Amino acid sequence: MVQIRGLQKSYKSFKVLDGLDMTINKGDVYGFLGKNGCGKSTTMNIICNIIPKDEGEITLGENGEKIKIGYLPETPALFGYMNGYEYLEYIAACAGYKGDVKARINEVLEITGMLEGGKRRIKGYSRGMNQRMGIAATIFNNPDLIILDEPTSALDPEGRAEVMSIINNLTGTGATILLCTHILTDVERVANRIGIMKNGKLAIEDTIMNVKSRFMHDSIEVTLGEISEEKLNIIRNAEFAKEFQFFPQSGLAVFDVENSNEGMIKTMKLLSDNGIAASRIQTTSPTLEQIYIQTVSDGTNGRGNL
Repeated sequence: MVQIRGLQKSYKSFKVLDGLDMTINKGDVYGFLGKNGCGKSTTMNIICNIIPKDEGEITLGENGEKIKIGYLPETPALFGYMNGYEYLEYIAACAGYKGDVKARINEVLEITGMLEGGKRRIKGYSRGMNQRMGIAATIFNNPDLIILDEPTSALDPEGRAEVMSIINNLTGTGATILLCTHILTDVERVANRIGIMKNGKLAIEDTIMNVKSRFMHDSIEVTLGEISEEKLNIIRNAEFAKEFQFFPQSGLAVFDVENSNEGMIKTMKLLSDNGIAASRIQTTSPTLEQIYIQTVSDGTNGRGNL
């Protein structure tokens, strides 16, 4: 659906994009991740032809065919004096919609849970209703590519759950979605592929499954009770651990090990032999948040290589 090669963009002396390569396949739900200011919004604006690129190539659609793009910015600017129905009539006119406008308005309002809200003036909308109406406008013209920039930012838990439910339902229709967000649990829920931006290009681009496999390690997490410095040094120097990390405030000790089963046995023996109390022992696998932090911070998050 989208293929980007060697994309470059600078603002005066600041190079935002430095040879970006990126591929979004048809039907992907692509989680687009990275720190603020890393070039995500610039990339999306270039894809939408809102701003020009400096260099590089962008191919949209298969075989160079034209595609329709629906773009929801982080803070959609809707017309507060209109109600939802009037606003979507305006969107239909702007898009040159050829179908039954009234039927399509009712359809997108139902998809976004805004059938009742559509009768109200937009100026009275909550932040969640505003986002849902923005999504209704974004998908109105049946776009081939849906771009969502921080669709759940600043929403309360209920509003976030409502918006994520809409996005999840859209994924079931085979839509191609570029989802830019800092809420990594949302990405894990709906995305099949991710790209993590760093230094103007993608540091990682792959399926979530492959990314987790690449970073896979075995860890044993132990929540300790009160422990003396002497006994802490004993477990800190455990020979079976590739790496050890201790977090004093929570009492969490983390052993990175070669094999989780053997590591669990050796950890339990170590604690038993030295009379060290633990309230919880469990094996863990890396989360997308851990992978993200390591990727954007050069592994300086205190856990070393995942």
